[in-house]
Amino acid sequence: MNLVTLAWQFLWSRPLTALLNCLLLSLGLASITFMILLKHQLDNAFERELAGIDLVVGAKGSPLQLILAGVFHLDVPSGNVPLKSVEALALNKQVAKLIPVSLGDSLDKFRIVGTTLDYPQLYGAQLAQGAWWALPMEAVLGSGVAAQTGLKPGGSFAGAHGLGQAASQHDAHPFKVVGVMAATGTVLDRLVLTATESVWEVHEKHEPAGAAASVEPDREVTLALIQYKSPLAAVSLPRFVNASTSMQAAAPAIEITRLLKMLGVGIDLLRALAVVLLLTAALGVFIALWNAVHERRADLALLRMLGATPFKVATLPLCEALCLALVSSLLGLLFGQLLLAALSWFLRLDQSVLLTAWSWPFDLLLMPLVAAVVALLAAALPAMGAYRVSVFELLR
Repeated sequence: MNLVTLAWQFLWSRPLTALLNCLLLSLGLASITFMILLKHQLDNAFERELAGIDLVVGAKGSPLQLILAGVFHLDVPSGNVPLKSVEALALNKQVAKLIPVSLGDSLDKFRIVGTTLDYPQLYGAQLAQGAWWALPMEAVLGSGVAAQTGLKPGGSFAGAHGLGQAASQHDAHPFKVVGVMAATGTVLDRLVLTATESVWEVHEKHEPAGAAASVEPDREVTLALIQYKSPLAAVSLPRFVNASTSMQAAAPAIEITRLLKMLGVGIDLLRALAVVLLLTAALGVFIALWNAVHERRADLALLRMLGATPFKVATLPLCEALCLALVSSLLGLLFGQLLLAALSWFLRLDQSVLLTAWSWPFDLLLMPLVAAVVALLAAALPAMGAYRVSVFELLR
């Protein structure tokens, strides 16, 4: 006697009820799958974007704003800091490497970043075409920028002041594209890199005509990315910068942890919704199987007369529940992946944190197990009812 085949036939003998229970269980599992994938993707994204950056130093303001603007390029920086102060900080004995970063202009909403060649080296970037910049007003495009703008080595473009579409164009100072970076899966894919001197050249020549020209103006940069020389610097260097200079120091690890706590409320709501959906699905499975056992008492008694033991008869509701759990877990995994893929596509259009679709962390292997446990718990009482079916009462 093939109990699995018989259970499958019993399950779909009432297709509307089976589809409703499958949908509820799938939605609950999809919510859990989405949370697992989102946490996994955010952890990987933050790890990729930080790329060994221990400290970010910039103008006084919000530390989180400084991290979002300087590391993830998702916010507007609060201001600039003097180049002299940054150069003095680079000589500190606790600083292993300091990378200046200058922001302010954009190309089709992709940020133009003035920096040094140490910046792409943080992410292990390689060139897909052309060469790195060697002179001011030469630019290297990220893979996403090149794909969306269609620019190639040898082309040129004019930067826009700010990030809005209506930003003023620096038509008098075009950039020359000298290279395109290979895709890295990091923030570099959506940036335009150039020398820091390029940013100075573009903006210093836009001074009012009546302004007094200086031979060597006071240079500024937006912020600086720092790598520590030793773990001890994590304690003393931020305190030194905040207390002894006009700049502000922000530790990415601390600020990202704080950001994740702020996002925790939404994650908790999503987790509560998933639990409610799972409980509702379990209740639906229990009611469906309980009614099915009472409606099929004659069928179950006939199976007993044909030689089926009470244990085999009780196994039928359990097999029905497991079949439903298998189908629901597959659909839940698919729905969760599709939801993250849609979110990834949407964020990629906004040049936000890069999320990759169709990832399979180890925790996803627990989804079929969760579905099976929920289904078996819902089928426990119906299985006991099937086990106690009396052949003699039905025959009488």
